[in-house]
Amino acid sequence: MKFVALYSRVSTANQSTGLESQERALELFCSQHSIDNYRKFSDSNVSGAKASRPQLDQLMNEIEQGHISKVVVYSFSRFARSTKHLLSALEYFKNKNVEFVSISEKVDTASPMGKALFGIISIISELERELISERVINGLKNAKAKGKKIGRPQTRPSQSIRALYTENYSYREIAKLLGISHMAVSREIRSLKRNLSP
Repeated sequence: MKFVALYSRVSTANQSTGLESQERALELFCSQHSIDNYRKFSDSNVSGAKASRPQLDQLMNEIEQGHISKVVVYSFSRFARSTKHLLSALEYFKNKNVEFVSISEKVDTASPMGKALFGIISIISELERELISERVINGLKNAKAKGKKIGRPQTRPSQSIRALYTENYSYREIAKLLGISHMAVSREIRSLKRNLSP
């Protein structure tokens, strides 16, 4: 029998009351909607920017196995690390016939309004992606016009790689967009992470 997943998250161990507040709101939602078959997934002391979160990973695994019918969160920010991540997750839920509810934003993908909002967010995200791509491509054209070599040779477009990486593009997407090898992207990101390390 499928169950409803309640997901909550706080970024530091000192925000235990914040976690309790989220869980109370999620349980109240279940009570108001006569939902008693639910399971709680809570990540504590985990930054929203992290790609991997233990309880969220477990939740996604349960969805993959077909055990979950609906995911309820307190807010988008407690669930997704970026707009791109949110849209990717929503698309995945849609393909798996899993409904999604965000209490704070009053979004329910099962409702007509929720479906409309999802469409609007998708359009905005696509526009943002096109604008970023346009800026990168124009930057590459400008660099080529100045005689700079870009691509597989020794010099790689470091700034472009880092800009796309901070926008949560995957290594494969960056390599394809810039016309460079996956290894070049990987080396640049390793260099970036080393510079950020204390």
